Amino acid sequence: MNIENPSVSIKQLDLSFGAVNVLNGLNLDIAEGEFLVLLGSSGCGKSTLLNCIAGLLEPTDGQIHIKGKNVTWAEPSERGIGMVFQSYALYPQMTVRGNLSFGLKNARVPKPEIEKRVARAAEVLQIEALLDRKPAALSGGQRQRVAIGRALVRDVDVFLFDEPLSNLDAKLRADLRVELKRLHNQLQNTMIYVTHDQVEAMTLANRIAIMKDGNIMQLGTPDEIYNQPQNLYVADFIGSPSMNFLNGTLENGTFACRDLTLPMSGYAFAAPQVADDAAVIGIRPEHIITGELVAGAPVKTQVLIDLVEPMGSDTLVYAQVDGKPFRIRMDGQARVAMGETLDIGIDPARASLFDQNTEARL
Repeated sequence: MNIENPSVSIKQLDLSFGAVNVLNGLNLDIAEGEFLVLLGSSGCGKSTLLNCIAGLLEPTDGQIHIKGKNVTWAEPSERGIGMVFQSYALYPQMTVRGNLSFGLKNARVPKPEIEKRVARAAEVLQIEALLDRKPAALSGGQRQRVAIGRALVRDVDVFLFDEPLSNLDAKLRADLRVELKRLHNQLQNTMIYVTHDQVEAMTLANRIAIMKDGNIMQLGTPDEIYNQPQNLYVADFIGSPSMNFLNGTLENGTFACRDLTLPMSGYAFAAPQVADDAAVIGIRPEHIITGELVAGAPVKTQVLIDLVEPMGSDTLVYAQVDGKPFRIRMDGQARVAMGETLDIGIDPARASLFDQNTEARL
């Protein structure tokens, strides 16, 4: 994706703490009005990158540009950003109105403008009725809305979110996730969002940057990340449960392991020619064909059910193929039991192939 005038541009960014490299020559352009999610496990560097953009950490090398201005060494207040942290960090002695207006008063914004911005943020976040309450009288979700509102009143171009929903329970996270998406659709500001939750990433993002050890492993749309993971790490990280992986060989366009032979004629290879070599195939549990559709599947086989996990809308079936764990996602009303044999079908065109040595997509 070529972005001509990025809202945020990161060029060859390095950050080291002594001998430990946390960020390694990162390059990233974020488009105007884009919702970009930095996704990865704990310690991958995503929050560190966000803190560098915010000006809370100084990079060892490289540059950061916001709206075309080099802000690498600028103070956070000079960067035109609003930040929402994991902790609400509200002033307990102040009302919601006081929390929203505090930063503007310190910046000596005229009182009528403060009232206008506070009223607008309260309307957008649907917290008008809470303006005279103190944080102790608010729920967790309401406090997080206030924290987001405190960033909104700054009227900036770029918003930074550092795992803002991780302290909330599952239902509140789902509710606020919808509100954040609506907020972005309404404001159309650039938003950079850090999370370890792949559901948040897939539902919120225009593009996702999956990070590992201070590097971006893949940058793409949720659809690209899900359907065309560029390496084994991304393929394993995205999906719950994760992909099923089988080791084998790729010879003359056919993948073979001890228990399966899969003709890959319908598979879209990443390169025109692929050398015959050791390969890994990945098949998502939800792409396994079951029931009446098995008869029409390109490849058919049987598995012995080790475990059944009913989940209401879905049923997860655990089995083994080629001596490795193999998960199958079925309809929630599927009638299956441990110890039974299950007929399944596989469409190789929906699989993902990787080189066993480089772990890159084939």
